Amino acid sequence: MITKLLIANRGEIACRIMRTARTMGIATVAVYSDADAKALHVRSADESVHIGPSPAAESYLVGAKSIAAAKQTGADAIHPGYGFLSENADFAQAVLDAGLIWVGPKPASIRAMGLKDAAKARMIEAGVPVTPGYLGADQSLERLTAEAEAIGYPVLIKAVAGGGGKGMRKVDAPADFAASLESCRREAKASFGNDEVLLEKWITSPRHIEVQVFGDSHGNVVHLFERDCSLQRRHQKVIEEAPAPGMDAVTREAICAAAVRAAKAVDYEGAGTIEFIADASEGLRADRIFFMEMNTRLQVEHPVTEEITGVDLVEWQLRVASGEPLPKRQEELSINGWAIEARLYAEDPRTGFLPSTGTLEHFHLDDEVARIETGVAHGSEISPYYDPMIAKIICKGETRSDAIDQLAFSCDSVLTWPVRNNSGFLAALLRETDFHEGRLDTGFIAARGETLLAGSNASQDLIDTASVSVFLTAGGSRGIFDLQDEDATGTPWRDLLGTRLNAAPKRTIRLLCDGDPVEGSLDGNLGAGSLLWPTERGAILVEHGWAHVFEVEESRGTGQASAADGAIIAPMPGKVLAVDVSEGQAVTAGQRLLVLEAMKMEHALTAPFDGVVEGLAVSAGGQVQVDAVLVTVVPAASDE
Repeated sequence: MITKLLIANRGEIACRIMRTARTMGIATVAVYSDADAKALHVRSADESVHIGPSPAAESYLVGAKSIAAAKQTGADAIHPGYGFLSENADFAQAVLDAGLIWVGPKPASIRAMGLKDAAKARMIEAGVPVTPGYLGADQSLERLTAEAEAIGYPVLIKAVAGGGGKGMRKVDAPADFAASLESCRREAKASFGNDEVLLEKWITSPRHIEVQVFGDSHGNVVHLFERDCSLQRRHQKVIEEAPAPGMDAVTREAICAAAVRAAKAVDYEGAGTIEFIADASEGLRADRIFFMEMNTRLQVEHPVTEEITGVDLVEWQLRVASGEPLPKRQEELSINGWAIEARLYAEDPRTGFLPSTGTLEHFHLDDEVARIETGVAHGSEISPYYDPMIAKIICKGETRSDAIDQLAFSCDSVLTWPVRNNSGFLAALLRETDFHEGRLDTGFIAARGETLLAGSNASQDLIDTASVSVFLTAGGSRGIFDLQDEDATGTPWRDLLGTRLNAAPKRTIRLLCDGDPVEGSLDGNLGAGSLLWPTERGAILVEHGWAHVFEVEESRGTGQASAADGAIIAPMPGKVLAVDVSEGQAVTAGQRLLVLEAMKMEHALTAPFDGVVEGLAVSAGGQVQVDAVLVTVVPAASDE
């Protein structure tokens, strides 16, 4: 049995693995970069080892450093978590060659399923249905363009070494193919070191269904039923649930049996996930569900499977890696209840989901109703170097509706200030009628667009509540009295708010809500229907997951440049991937000027109006800070 485990990862998944290891009496070792020196996963481990600078390419993606750390601390096993090197067969082999236990599938299995084109060919041999497409070795633009035409638009470009939603582009028309291919290849090269792609027919009403499989070294393979991960934004999973809504017993048996065949075809050991795409235009049917890929690791969304089966998947991983057989046979596994998970990201839906970074000065997650998986705490730093996920919020209920309602309630109260998050967006998504009734596909979020942000503005009731709080703060009287108490004359303190000498009481107050002037009533009910955190100049209130900052109104200017005057400002710290223009070049409104990368996502910055490039201050490969002026566009000279 493993006695000391090094987790070659960071954040939420490192903390998750440590928790199970601790219950099994296994000592843990964390590794960390410069940016993570004070991270929660480092503080949670029994030992920790520094492995390099903040960029993942110089720390977490350098397998030799984690192996050296394991040797240094006397660890006898390495768990890769998910992401980073978790599906790197060379790293798995290096761990084994170093005489350590690899908590994962055999390197040969990783290689067999690691490249999507080869994996699909193997699945065809195993009798697993696959989507039509192009898997060829000819990667020229001309050949890929021709194959896309033959498949028929829309098509999906996918990196053969991809995963986690990276290296994927839907292309609707031939005119967009070349640019989408270029972007996909660039992202694939940066994320996986391999820019080869395959093409698939885009299914117009797709559901993302995946099956959790588990194998051991004794030839046993079981499934732990399916998950539905159809709610996605830009191919990134947002909401995951188990079991899948609308899945009948016959279809479940067929898809799960296909998943087991897929795992057996590569002699699989450990935790893995077989991902399928379903044509849900006529409901979930076995003859309309196709293999997409296999993830040869533990999935981000594994908690929902744990919740409905009662199985600790990390414990199973550690036992199987130690040579033990699977703890349960297939007939001993069953579905109990419904579980649903939301991914809480450090991003602002109100600004196009731009990443948000900073220190968590105010941090609240509802762990009374929900299971919380996170790698941060109050005072933690959200940096631009890694994935923007702050936490996973998981709820279980006897029915799907119970689980959804609990999760929406939990998302209502999230606060990560001053780091922005997507909790309000999640709460709105969970309350969509079509979602409640199981009418969903992977285009669900995109189809609703701005409607999911409709509740992002503060309601008048919230403004009135904030007005009372901010009024008390400005008067220096917070905490001195209860508004329901009475003064010496028997008058409730609430009735005295706004009292003025020689003038009628002023029962309203002007204040700033998220920087914009508003007017609120002092008759507001302090704290009703919202969560309130006092600040030095006012208060932060959360309403249905949306955080709003209220302060006393003051006359002030920003003194900052903006797109209105042609200044293109960095919306977050990051790396310049590409610069598409040069000094003095004429540009048109909406034309891409440069591409910025932060938190593993690309962000194109465009010209605000027709004009000429002036003051180009960056070049490809450079690092920039938030609010830095990157380039300025001056209006084109008038012909008059």
